[in-house]
Amino acid sequence: MPNIKSAKKRVEVIKKKTMRNNSIRSGYRTAVKKVEAAIDANNIEEATKLFSFATKKLDQACAKGVIVKNTAARKKSQLAKKLNAAKA
Repeated sequence: MPNIKSAKKRVEVIKKKTMRNNSIRSGYRTAVKKVEAAIDANNIEEATKLFSFATKKLDQACAKGVIVKNTAARKKSQLAKKLNAAKA
């Protein structure tokens, strides 16, 4: 445990930021899983709607600094690839 006042404050700030980051990360992971579930169920219309929502969540996570730009791009690309394969 920190003894210095500034170190105690840093612990609290880090705790808050970690909670925020975990919430954002959980949100985009859930969105991606919903898209994949819709694709597996051959529900293409629903998957298309969920894909745009998942893309938005990934972009938000990227903007907040939770994930790196290339990671977001890779995940969106993989999802788009799966969706297009299911449509064909």
